Amino acid sequence: MDNRTHYLWWIAGLAICGLIYLLGPILTPFLIAAILAYITNPLVNKIDALHFSFFNNSFSYSPSRIIATLIVMLLLLALLLLILVIVVPLMQKEFLLISQKLPVYFNTVKNFLEPWLLKNFGVALNIDYAQIQQIVTENWQTAGNFAKQIALGIGSHGLAILGWLANLILIPLVLFYLLVDWNVIIAKINHLLPRKVLAKTVEIASDIDAVLAEFLRGQLAVMLLMSVFYATGLWMAGLELALPIGVLSGLLGFVPYLGIGLGLGLATLSGLLQFGNLNDLIPVLIVFGLGQVVESMILTPYLVGDRIGLHPLVVIFALMAGGQLFGFTGVLLALPVSAAIAVGFRHARQRYLSSNLYNG
Repeated sequence: MDNRTHYLWWIAGLAICGLIYLLGPILTPFLIAAILAYITNPLVNKIDALHFSFFNNSFSYSPSRIIATLIVMLLLLALLLLILVIVVPLMQKEFLLISQKLPVYFNTVKNFLEPWLLKNFGVALNIDYAQIQQIVTENWQTAGNFAKQIALGIGSHGLAILGWLANLILIPLVLFYLLVDWNVIIAKINHLLPRKVLAKTVEIASDIDAVLAEFLRGQLAVMLLMSVFYATGLWMAGLELALPIGVLSGLLGFVPYLGIGLGLGLATLSGLLQFGNLNDLIPVLIVFGLGQVVESMILTPYLVGDRIGLHPLVVIFALMAGGQLFGFTGVLLALPVSAAIAVGFRHARQRYLSSNLYNG
């Protein structure tokens, strides 16, 4: 490859990176679909390769690629529904606790806040707590009011909601086409590669594939360990809903900020309703604080970082840099992209050590 071609490849690569950066806000559903396609493609290949024989081999059936894709997407949908089955009852129980324990909660707030307001501002809280409880209960139990609020929300934020729904619909649509044509896309990419670099490119791609597989295994281990940690820690803190909140916080940790945000919010709300005392909430907050330290400083760097060949400091820097450059999508892709770059650097290092420039 001459210098001119070499420079053209570099220019093309930089142009693609710049285009990805500029299109970042609309790439999220495509990136999510591509990640899911990469993860589930091996399963689609296995289902596609199955061969069934019936009635002493007089009748045989092999599922097509489209059928295999639909089966895998149904499995993903079932997994999503399973998570919702955990989340929805949990949220329902939380709201029921709110409506039942509002007098206790209001009384706790009044006992803490009213003396301070009287002392510093001479203001008394003349609030009809029973009426507030009645209003909350009625609105919670009346589906018409709930639907009305949803309709008002859609009316005032219609474009934003339509955009969000469009992205949500795009994910399964893009995922379907990617899974159906995944092997064809890879074959076409291989066909377009220069023959001189084909073998080396396939070797690097295989190494990246192995590293990303290790990343997924490491991330799964982190999720399971954090589920056990949060459930045990919240149980020791005396929280009644320790098991569902702990498991939910750990499993959703795969999505940055979602697991800790949702878990902390639910645990705080549940603790306030259960204890009625801010001091008793401190152990719950300590559990989530320790959980973040354990996950970000110990489990993720060593279970994920070691498996993908990255130093713990590189893992932390990659997460921060990805979030700064591309927001949520950047954090989600930081470690896989860093792992792929690390594989490229290892091959470049081997080539450099065997070059005339190094050996002089």
